[in-house]
Amino acid sequence: MTPELLQILRCPETQQALALAETALVKRLNAQVITGELRNRAGQPVTVKLDAGLMRADGKVLYPIRRNVPVLLVNEAIGLA
Repeated sequence: MTPELLQILRCPETQQALALAETALVKRLNAQVITGELRNRAGQPVTVKLDAGLMRADGKVLYPIRRNVPVLLVNEAIGLA
């Protein structure tokens, strides 16, 4: 993902800036995908591993990146509370 694209992408819910999530966080979330523990904001289980993620500026939400495409849908976001 290019720095230029990251500068224009925004959270569809709050319009906060997004930044690439750290690799360690993505690995931790993927471990929860494997065990079936991870759910998105709609309450549905996340069944596909994340390639990466975009973290909202407040650190409360992560939007998954799959096949190099950011999934910027509020219900697909993963809460990080």
